[in-house]
Amino acid sequence: MAERGALIGARARTIRLRLTAMYAGVFLVCGAALLTIGFLLVRRNLEGHHPLHVALKRLGLAPAHAQPTVFAPGSRTDRLIRAIEHQVISQALHTLLLEYIGALVVVTLLSSLIGWLLAGRALAPLRDITATARRVSSENLGERIALRGPDDELKELADTFDGMLARLDAAFASQRHFVASASHELRTPLAIMRTEVDVALADPDATTDDLRAMGEALRDMVDHCERLIASLLLLARSEAAVKRADPTDLATLAGDCITDLQVVARDARVEIDSELSPAPCTGDASLLERLIFNLVDNGLRHNVPGGRLEVMTEIRGTSAVLQVANGGDRIDPARAQTLTEPFRRLDRSVDGFGLGLSIVRSVAKAHGGTMALSAPATGGLRVVVTLPGQAPRRSPPPATETLGARPAFTES
Repeated sequence: MAERGALIGARARTIRLRLTAMYAGVFLVCGAALLTIGFLLVRRNLEGHHPLHVALKRLGLAPAHAQPTVFAPGSRTDRLIRAIEHQVISQALHTLLLEYIGALVVVTLLSSLIGWLLAGRALAPLRDITATARRVSSENLGERIALRGPDDELKELADTFDGMLARLDAAFASQRHFVASASHELRTPLAIMRTEVDVALADPDATTDDLRAMGEALRDMVDHCERLIASLLLLARSEAAVKRADPTDLATLAGDCITDLQVVARDARVEIDSELSPAPCTGDASLLERLIFNLVDNGLRHNVPGGRLEVMTEIRGTSAVLQVANGGDRIDPARAQTLTEPFRRLDRSVDGFGLGLSIVRSVAKAHGGTMALSAPATGGLRVVVTLPGQAPRRSPPPATETLGARPAFTES
């Protein structure tokens, strides 16, 4: 960041010199053109009005009605007068030319100085940007330029830089929180595994059954860690740019997920009400299916026996919309908005890592969409995902042809 600030400062100085040279060059060309025109007009007037003849008339040495040719052409007097006229005009024009050149040089130098000062004033905001860029580090991303002034290109640059710093600040804060939470989630199963091993090693009379029980406990913890790592990798993948743009339909994907989770719904004694209208869109079909799977699975696990889960897909304007609403206890609306952060869970007794809604938000954002959470007064949670829609050009292929082999989803 400091190197970028130094580069901006160096470019600002270069731009200032270039602007000054441009100002001086434009003034020099325009001034030279103006003085040249003036010089030509003066010479034309002097050479066309025979100033010596006019002077003789005023001195009374020639009749008032005399023409410039009052003296006989070719006479000695005429030649003398014309020689004097030529010398006087040449000397006057030469003196005028030197004065014009001197004035042009002086005024050009003055305009260069003024241009340097004006360019420095105009580029002063770049110094603020440079100073901020030099101060900013990973521990000081709260710095802002906050440039005041007219909405010109430099103000736009400063505002863009502030926006970039805000995004970096949010990204670094999210990363720190994510790493801390992931470390905490991994520390618990590792501690359990170490305890199981220590207990087995400390018992010299451990039987085969004891060792088998330890091995089963370790296997459960390893499975737990594998599921967590798989969820973390999926979250990282969902936060990356989507490289595929396959035509798909949220209704088809939602229908497949509901079918896959019917056993889970029956065990949880939750009834699924679905209203799946065509909602075509484009994107990575596997990620979109994971988005829907997470929402439906989350709605089943965080429900109450005898509850209901509503799943709806539709087109609103030009957007494909997925809505999933589950029953359950009433949730604080402010707390509901924090559920999209990694490792945030309302009920720690429910199996999972608190990554499901984080993955949903990341997948929606990667596809150019949005996710909105709300906590109805009647209880439960309502999630609305809005994605850019696309009118289907052909009938959507069967889910097995679109998705290929269906992935084995892990808990998140």
